[in-house]
Amino acid sequence: MAMEVTVQQLAQLVSGTVEGNESLRLKGISAFDAAEPDDITFANAPEYLKKIDDTRASCVIVPQTAPRSEKVLLRVNDPYLALAKISGFFHGGRRVPPGISPNAYIGSDFTCGKDISVFPGVVVGNGVTLGDNVVLCGSVVVSDGVHIGDDTVVYPNVSIMEKCRIGKRVVIHAGSVIGSDGFGFAGDGNHYHKIPQVGIVQVDDDVEIGACNAIDRATFGRTWIKRGVKTDNLVHIAHNVVIGEDTVLVAQVGIAGSVTVGHHCILAGQAGVGQHLSIGNRATIGPQAGITKSVPAGQIVSGTPGIPHRLWLKVSNIISKLPEMKKHLKTMEKRIADLEASQGPKK
Repeated sequence: MAMEVTVQQLAQLVSGTVEGNESLRLKGISAFDAAEPDDITFANAPEYLKKIDDTRASCVIVPQTAPRSEKVLLRVNDPYLALAKISGFFHGGRRVPPGISPNAYIGSDFTCGKDISVFPGVVVGNGVTLGDNVVLCGSVVVSDGVHIGDDTVVYPNVSIMEKCRIGKRVVIHAGSVIGSDGFGFAGDGNHYHKIPQVGIVQVDDDVEIGACNAIDRATFGRTWIKRGVKTDNLVHIAHNVVIGEDTVLVAQVGIAGSVTVGHHCILAGQAGVGQHLSIGNRATIGPQAGITKSVPAGQIVSGTPGIPHRLWLKVSNIISKLPEMKKHLKTMEKRIADLEASQGPKK
């Protein structure tokens, strides 16, 4: 049977106010143009706010400033946050039965909590510990000595290498590798000699790691992904990096070794950070920025090499004008030269 909930219950979940029938019962959440009458939907952009009455949904999540409507409205301060919470309410929770597949390999000295799910093709090494409600999807590899906390979900083809520690309520999406060797080599002028990477990766609680991430183990100590960090797909985090709480790393971000990133930072798509630098708390690094020196807390940085964002806007505005500026400069040089020639030689 489908879940039913009243609009008032959803309002309590998201600290919103209801305009219309508080007792209206809903069964799900759906896109604006695909919703059915027993759905709630979402409208925040102006083009959707103008046509709220056109959706088939009976209730619409809207900002406080939205116009009145014949629909039941759930007015909130932050529509995107409300969308996340309500969608999680309808679609969150465990969806797989507990149990260990007979087609999984489980090593010695294995310990686990209750209601774990281990799919076919999973390989679990020796001395592994899993908490309650852990889900290991098909073809996951969990190497020797790994610890995984309660309610963590590991999607297919993820590899978690030796001795790494994964916290509670962590989500690791398909194809990611946690604890691969850091890129450490010493050259003698002719050849490179590998520096053993003997540290670990520690992933704290409530982290979500996107698909095909590569998070390298430390040379010594730990590479540390702190609580609440969210990474997009195709992110690389090198050895001994520390990522602060609730920081967001967008697709194709690359962070070199021994970098410290503060809490609540945003690194936009394809941003790159050079080794041994620090990014201050609540800093924002723009897309494709190349960071070659440390960034102070709270600063917004763009471009390569990274400079303050407002300065970068001025610079980028000039770049497209450089050919015309060069043309004018040559004209001015010629006019000055002609003027000097017409005045004769200096006495």
